Amino acid sequence: MAEATMRIFRGEGETGKHVDYVVPLVPGMVVLDAVHSVQAHQAPDLAVRWNCKAGKCGSCSAEVNGRPRLMCKTRMDDLPLDQPVTISPLKTFPLIKDLATDVSWNYRVNKKIPPFQPRPGVEWKMYQRDVDRVQEFRKCIECFLCQDVCHVLRDHGKKDDFGGPRFFVRTASLEMHPLDGADRVPLLKKTLGIGFCNITKCCTEVCPEEIHITDNAIIPLKERVVDEFYDPLAKLWRKIRGAKTA
Repeated sequence: MAEATMRIFRGEGETGKHVDYVVPLVPGMVVLDAVHSVQAHQAPDLAVRWNCKAGKCGSCSAEVNGRPRLMCKTRMDDLPLDQPVTISPLKTFPLIKDLATDVSWNYRVNKKIPPFQPRPGVEWKMYQRDVDRVQEFRKCIECFLCQDVCHVLRDHGKKDDFGGPRFFVRTASLEMHPLDGADRVPLLKKTLGIGFCNITKCCTEVCPEEIHITDNAIIPLKERVVDEFYDPLAKLWRKIRGAKTA
């Protein structure tokens, strides 16, 4: 029977190391299956999050051979099995144990975003193109792979100043809703720090739902921030009205 070596990170807090486990291969096997095999037969104390095993809950996020992926959607036969398959926890978030990380920071960011607020007296009708536009953003399964790969969070640790691509997607789903009346542009600039994003598109590349995060969410939101805060005519108009500028 064919076998593969799984090099899985084991440890808690700031300490830990990768440990090799040999698992038998079966047709159609995904990385999560291999991790479950290790958990069932060799390391029952291995900590790993998972839920649906169907690519819809976002729970089994990890770094497979250095790339953020959903383990349940990563087939073993798509990986080079002549060398160990390295499984590591998401680097951007604090380690709890083994492959489990503390992603609670994301939910604190989410609370800062005002929910949908219908415009007063709005007529509840929408064009299909507007429905399609926001529907893309609602495909997000909150796997936080985009947050993990974002260099502003991963390499520069800007969690106090930057919301990350997942929450630009959430904000876009609200800001671009034709019936919504809230203004989240100041939040984007001052709290979520969208100006830190330099549009590398790394978040789009790892999204398992194939959301066009950069082109359809981040860039249009950046344009709204520029229009409101940096357009000279808009700034002049606010000055005439006596409104505050940033």
